Amino acid sequence: MNYSRLALAAAAAWIVDGLYGFVVYGNLMAAQFALYPGVFRPLEAMNAKMPFLFAGLLLTMFVVVYIYAKGYEGGAGVQEGARFGALVGLFMAGIGLGNYAVFNIGSRLAASMVVAGLVEWTLVGTVIGLVYRAAPSASRRAAGV
Repeated sequence: MNYSRLALAAAAAWIVDGLYGFVVYGNLMAAQFALYPGVFRPLEAMNAKMPFLFAGLLLTMFVVVYIYAKGYEGGAGVQEGARFGALVGLFMAGIGLGNYAVFNIGSRLAASMVVAGLVEWTLVGTVIGLVYRAAPSASRRAAGV
């Protein structure tokens, strides 16, 4: 496992995910979130909690990149990363469906969050695949060379 590339991939994924979150969740879906003030914080209160959000995202990216690196087979980074990200996205979609049953939100918001999460994690996985590359000797071992 290449730890410097692991850290670079986590940092790149963190930045891309932060930008995606700002555009999609913070802007495009903001009106949907505002319909549920009992579930979601108002923007001003949420802004005060942003350090927790970004710390949690950074931790998440390190864990996800570590999982990716453990299963990395030495293939083409973009395809392997996109596949990995789509699987994580499907995992999160399952959690999102469960959240729909638990949280007092509408079906439109739940569906939007499932789709946005699937796109988000496919994008994050692609970034991880682009940045992370196993050390050359590890690639050869994985390929049986």
